[in-house]
Amino acid sequence: MATSSSSSAATTDARPSSSTPLDSTPIPHQLTFLMSNIKGIISLTLIADNYPIWRSQVFKLFRANGFEGFLDSSCTFPSPHTPSSSTTLSYQTWTLLDQNLAVALYSVISPSILPYILSLYHCTEIWDTIARRLQSSTRSRTIQLRNELHHLSMKTKPCPNIFLPLNLRLTLSLQPVLPLIPKTSFFIP
Repeated sequence: MATSSSSSAATTDARPSSSTPLDSTPIPHQLTFLMSNIKGIISLTLIADNYPIWRSQVFKLFRANGFEGFLDSSCTFPSPHTPSSSTTLSYQTWTLLDQNLAVALYSVISPSILPYILSLYHCTEIWDTIARRLQSSTRSRTIQLRNELHHLSMKTKPCPNIFLPLNLRLTLSLQPVLPLIPKTSFFIP
């Protein structure tokens, strides 16, 4: 009888106490909301062609929930040995938020883009790497379309026959990046 009571006491002692870091770090309701709803709110999965729209949607969702600092690196990584103050996050809280937000980002990125970011650890690294890889393809596509428009020749065709099909194609191609192109870029000598 004494053996069974001592084994049950040993089992009780093996449970984590309420002072462990996991129990003392509450999960913010904004994080719960974002994690639960990101796939429903972000209408696109990131592929190389839709980066500007995807970026805008993700950044606005993170900003609306107070997490934009994890993308733009304004919420800095705290030292695990420095005590938190009223203005900074503790190491455990920061890690909890950063890692869950990284998982949320993974859920709205296509499998073709994931290999470029899977080895990265923090949201800021993921965000910066995606921007570095995909902004250049968006810029090159914009330059290609601008050159195509610049070298357009009327030859013997009347004006509407040349510009209407091209206008439709350019409008569809440039729609995601139009806010990013300065108006002076549309001037064709």
